[in-house]
Amino acid sequence: MADYPTLFSGVDMVYYEDRIRDAIDQRNSADGGNLMLYFDERRNHEVKAKVLSAIPSVEIRNGELTGCTTVRLEAPLTETEMEDLQDYLKGQFSDGWGEGFEQQEIRTGDGVLYVHFWEEPFEFEVEAVHPAEPPQEQPVSRRPKMALAGMDKNIFCILSKASDLLKRNGQAEQAGQMRRRVFQSGDYCRALGIISEYVETELSEKNLTKQKKRSDRER
Repeated sequence: MADYPTLFSGVDMVYYEDRIRDAIDQRNSADGGNLMLYFDERRNHEVKAKVLSAIPSVEIRNGELTGCTTVRLEAPLTETEMEDLQDYLKGQFSDGWGEGFEQQEIRTGDGVLYVHFWEEPFEFEVEAVHPAEPPQEQPVSRRPKMALAGMDKNIFCILSKASDLLKRNGQAEQAGQMRRRVFQSGDYCRALGIISEYVETELSEKNLTKQKKRSDRER
């Protein structure tokens, strides 16, 4: 708001982090912000091949808002290739992407902010960040087998045995779900069918056949 511009430090800029991020996203909206799209392969074909993307942003480090470039690699860079990449990014921040960004008005409640990524001395701090490994899929527990033939026709005895089998098979949650469904079924045959969905019985194959026919009719 003042007649003369005020030069802010990285500490001052922390307060405006969200507005600056929004401005960066707006500038990057056309091409995703990937600075490697403009890297000339004749400059260094290895860097062009190995670096998938280099996207500018900001991060708070040690209480200061600092410029950041997130680089995704197809393969590790040699020391010489890393130096060449950094020289290219310095050029982008001083004359290319950065020159255009520092002319972009960022309106705040305190006035208009202009942000530049370049200043002397300009140095990179390289931090390797490896993507998190995807969680391994847990093996699906097979349904425990339980023969209905020869068992007492007391549904609660059958349910109790099926529940114990599931718990020993590491499927306590399924056991609880099965019990709730059986208690709500109100019918002996329907209850047997529900139990046969959770443990493998003589009725399980019949249930699968019925479900397949029902699915085919609904298509």
